[in-house]
Amino acid sequence: MFQLKRKQKPILGIDISSTSVKLVELSRSEKGYKIESLAVEPLPANAVVEKNIQDVEAVGEVLSKALKKSGTKCKLAALAVAGSAVITKVITMPSSLSDSEMEMQIELEADQYIPYPLEEINLDFQVLGETKNNPETVDVLLAASRSENVELRTAAAEIAGLTAKIVDVEAYTIENASSMLQTGSAVSNKENKGEDNEDEEKEPFVLAILDVGATMTSLNVIEDGNLIYTREQAFGGKQLTEEIMRRYGLAYEEAGRLKKVGGLPDNYIPEVLEPFKETMAQQVSRFLQFFYTAGQHHSVDMIALAGGCASIPGIDELIESQLDVKTIIANPFANMELSGKVNAQALSNDAPALMIACGLALRSFS
Repeated sequence: MFQLKRKQKPILGIDISSTSVKLVELSRSEKGYKIESLAVEPLPANAVVEKNIQDVEAVGEVLSKALKKSGTKCKLAALAVAGSAVITKVITMPSSLSDSEMEMQIELEADQYIPYPLEEINLDFQVLGETKNNPETVDVLLAASRSENVELRTAAAEIAGLTAKIVDVEAYTIENASSMLQTGSAVSNKENKGEDNEDEEKEPFVLAILDVGATMTSLNVIEDGNLIYTREQAFGGKQLTEEIMRRYGLAYEEAGRLKKVGGLPDNYIPEVLEPFKETMAQQVSRFLQFFYTAGQHHSVDMIALAGGCASIPGIDELIESQLDVKTIIANPFANMELSGKVNAQALSNDAPALMIACGLALRSFS
C-alpha cells in the first residue's frame, strides 16, 4: 500500500492537511489535463494536528462531504503522508537484480536502514537509475513509514466509501505537481546566460517550492524536475489567525473566517497582516539558508509559494524584493481545462493550496 510511483487507474488526489480535506480529480484532454472535480472542506479543530490524524471518524465524515460536494463518481483514492512521518534513504544495489530479487534483498537488509521493527512499518522502493560512475550498480530510493500513518489515512478513505490505491509521500507529490508550474521566463533567462557558448553545458534549473500551510511549512527544492532537498518546520497561517483573535477578541473560527473573507478593522492590514508577511518572508529566507548550508547550492533560480498563506495579497512581491529571487504563486492548474462542475473562481482562490492534491491526482497517469 505504501507506494511511490506505480501505474494506477484514474484516481482521486486527496490531501488531508491540518485544517481541511482537499480533493482533485483529473483526466487527460487534447491539451494535456482536465479538472473533472474539485472540493475543499474544512476539518473540525484538532481532528488533524500537525498532519497527524487524531480523529479518523471526523476526517472520514469531512471527506464524505467533499466527495458529495465535488460530484465525483470515482471510488479510488491516492493519499499522502507528511515527510516528517517518513524515512527515506538512497542505497546502491547490483544492477543485475530483478525487481523481485531486489525486493527480497531490501527486506533482508531493511533493518540496517530503518530504526523500527519491520512488522510495524510500510516499506517501498523506487529504482532511480544507474549509480554515477558505476554502471554495475543502481541507486534505489527506500521509503518507510510506521504502519499507523498509512492505516489512519486508508481508514478515513474507507469511511467515505473510497478504496485507497496509493499512499505517497507529500514531498514527492509536490515534485510531481511541480512539472505543471509555469516557470518559463526564469528558465529562459537561465539559458540565455550561456548563449554565447553553445558548447557550454547548461546549468541546472533550481526551483524552491515553499508550501506554507496552517501549522507547518515545507521547503521542497526541485533541480531539473528532481527532488533534491526537503525540510519541514512548524510555522503557518495559524499564527496570523491567533494574532487576529488576540487583537480583536474573536473566537478562532470567526478570526479564520474574517481573515479569508474580509471585514476586519482598518488597522488590520498595517498592524497585523503586514508584520505577518514580514515574518513569513524571514521564514522563507531561513529555509533557504538551511538548504544552502546543507549542500552544494548557494542560490535558487525561482521560488514558488504554495499552501494557504500563498494567497495573502502581495506576499510574492515582498519575498521577491527582499530575497532578490523571482517569486511566483504556485498554480499547477494554469494550463488545464475545467469541467462544468468546477468553479473557476474557487479554483483560482484555492490553487496554491492544492499542490499536494494535484500531485496525487497526477499519479493516475505516471
